[in-house]
Amino acid sequence: MTRDWIATARTLSEALPYMQRYSGAIVVVKFGGNAMGDAADMADFARDIVLMRQVGMNPVVVHGGGPMINDMLDQLGIESTFVRGKRVTDEATVKVVEMVLSGLVNKRIVQAINDQGGRAVGLSGKDDDMIVCAPDDPELGFVGRPTDLNVQVLRDLFSAGIIPVVAPVATGQNSNETYNVNGDTAAGAIAGALNADRLLLLTDVPGVKNASGEVVTQLSPEQVRAMISDGSIAGGMIPKTETALAALEAGVRAVVIIDGTLPNATLLELFTDHGAGSIIRAEPA
Repeated sequence: MTRDWIATARTLSEALPYMQRYSGAIVVVKFGGNAMGDAADMADFARDIVLMRQVGMNPVVVHGGGPMINDMLDQLGIESTFVRGKRVTDEATVKVVEMVLSGLVNKRIVQAINDQGGRAVGLSGKDDDMIVCAPDDPELGFVGRPTDLNVQVLRDLFSAGIIPVVAPVATGQNSNETYNVNGDTAAGAIAGALNADRLLLLTDVPGVKNASGEVVTQLSPEQVRAMISDGSIAGGMIPKTETALAALEAGVRAVVIIDGTLPNATLLELFTDHGAGSIIRAEPA
């Protein structure tokens, strides 16, 4: 038992340089996947976010909620149509999206953080016109592409010691419009507008894999583009890496695609040499 406590104390001591390194840093965390549906995993994630704030970081949580939206659409008997594999978000669907993301999912994450001793406030991209969108593809209806960001409200919350939790629902260029935004896209846009130190994209996979199926722990934008071109990066990893490249171009120092299924994945990435996924940055490591 004593040995376990000594190991814990040593771990905390070894983490000190990283805590000092990230003190005051803005870290945007995209949260989604299986962890959102499991109470224990949600509590673990919330505890990690509270710890980040406790050691002086400024975390922002941006979340998805696709499975919850699907469940609610089924319950309400709203059928979905698809174009090239993407859901068409009509007026009825976008109302459900806003209800589920800004209500059910957002407040569940806020409560989880508050339960761990943090101070969290839930927002959507519509609050203070944080995210203004244009249609991403007219065939998809109310699916938005961020065009204007106003992140002052997030900075105000940082100053008050509050952790923002943002639902990816945005206003349109016409004030009466509501748009659904891909969670990764929203997180990348917010991170860029904040000039964040890190954007952490939590996924259900270990990271970016090469043609041999091995996780590549460090990547440059040039390597990412080459891997997309040769097919090593394919499927759902393409939009994630494209989000990473756009965030870097907007001023984010580094983007990490993290295996969110690992316990304490964000802490492993930020406070240890080991890391927890694939880091992409413009400058050499």
